[in-house]
Amino acid sequence: MLFFLLNPKIQIFKFFIEKEFLCVKINLKLIYINLNKENKIKLETLLKKVAKAWDFEICSLQIRTNQNPILLEIIIKKTNGDDISLDDCALFNAPASKEIENSNLLNCSYVLEISSQGVSDELTSERDFKTFKGFPVNVELNQKNSKIKFLNGLLYEKSKDYLAINIKGKIKKIPFDEVLKISLCTLKD
Repeated sequence: MLFFLLNPKIQIFKFFIEKEFLCVKINLKLIYINLNKENKIKLETLLKKVAKAWDFEICSLQIRTNQNPILLEIIIKKTNGDDISLDDCALFNAPASKEIENSNLLNCSYVLEISSQGVSDELTSERDFKTFKGFPVNVELNQKNSKIKFLNGLLYEKSKDYLAINIKGKIKKIPFDEVLKISLCTLKD
């Protein structure tokens, strides 16, 4: 008998959930219509123009429609290669927000998050090699005839022809034509 009494409540609750789900589904569909591929490209192009005017470059733009309100994540860097500060992110926020509002590409509420690239695990620039000299690195090799595919050691030196790493006190020079990737890591024994 208790089951019978609870059953109508469950049905009402179930109906309420289905109704709420329907509303959420409708809202997501509206957002999707407004953020189709063409509008995302328009938004990205617009933000790149704004960034260029402020001497920034957009590294990535992510639009997270699965959140309410939706989240626009913009990662910027300076065109001259200098570091991005918190003030730079705040400086770019106002003109980016203004252009998004004026464009009418988004007709829903959103959160704008602007940040810097941060540090990548992969070392690519001369600056990376100078900054992380002495740090543990993992070097992926493209040697076809060798069983060794990875070397692990401390970054010692980088020249235009080779990479030198310290492996347990011995310096190993690796020609750059044999190196696929150099990444920061934890040192293995």
